[in-house]
Amino acid sequence: MYNNLGAQPGVPRPPTNPQPNPFGNSFYGAGSGLIRGGLGAYGEKILGSSSEYVQSNISRYFSDPQYYFQVNDQYVRNKLKVVLLPFLHRGHWTRITEPVGGRLSYKPPIYDINAPDLYIPFMAFGTYVVLAGLSLGLQGKFSPEALNWLFVKGLFGWFLQVSLLKVTLLSLGSGEAPLLDILAYAGYAFTGMCLAVLGKMIWRYSYYFLMPWTCLCMGVFLVKTMKRVLFAEVRSYDSSKHHYLLLFVALAQFPLFTWLGNISVNWLF
Repeated sequence: MYNNLGAQPGVPRPPTNPQPNPFGNSFYGAGSGLIRGGLGAYGEKILGSSSEYVQSNISRYFSDPQYYFQVNDQYVRNKLKVVLLPFLHRGHWTRITEPVGGRLSYKPPIYDINAPDLYIPFMAFGTYVVLAGLSLGLQGKFSPEALNWLFVKGLFGWFLQVSLLKVTLLSLGSGEAPLLDILAYAGYAFTGMCLAVLGKMIWRYSYYFLMPWTCLCMGVFLVKTMKRVLFAEVRSYDSSKHHYLLLFVALAQFPLFTWLGNISVNWLF
């Protein structure tokens, strides 16, 4: 209003800019500082907890891949004896723990014969593919396409074994076993497959003895391992259901081994 009147003689003009409040900036600065600090701490807490949650779930389901390759010659020999001759294993089947960083952790395979590893499964799978190619060559049916089909067939059989173990764990309420553990236990099946295929190449009729034997040994190994190791976190379960599922896992090895052991140009049979 005073701006419209202009300058009048004898009438003091009110100041256009108000006087600064000496406490306003300090209160504003303190308030904004508290808000920024609170939001920063809250965001850091959220991000920190989210990071810990992601890391804990990764370690729970996938673990450290390097852990599964800490092996030596002695471990490989002893592990093959346990897988191929589980009846002769007189020791315990539980894994050895050690305190690491304030929490219990499993010892690596080089220090524990019951620990899973991925060295033997990968080597056994590669050996299975090579022996399958040699078997096809002895039959006069070798071709790159046939070898490729056998490679895919082996991978699919490995996937079926992993799915079988995973579904069994979920059925008993224990699906928290690391995926790499299950991958390792399922991959041990190729050790018996290599023995059966090699025996068939040397003497044809030995296959009919080696194949049932390796199926039986693999079934016993999986039952012992899953009962003592993978089911360690199960707090409550139906005992009858428990035994029926273990029996199903053992019996499922026979059709799986028979299918994988049929080395031919036909992928299905």
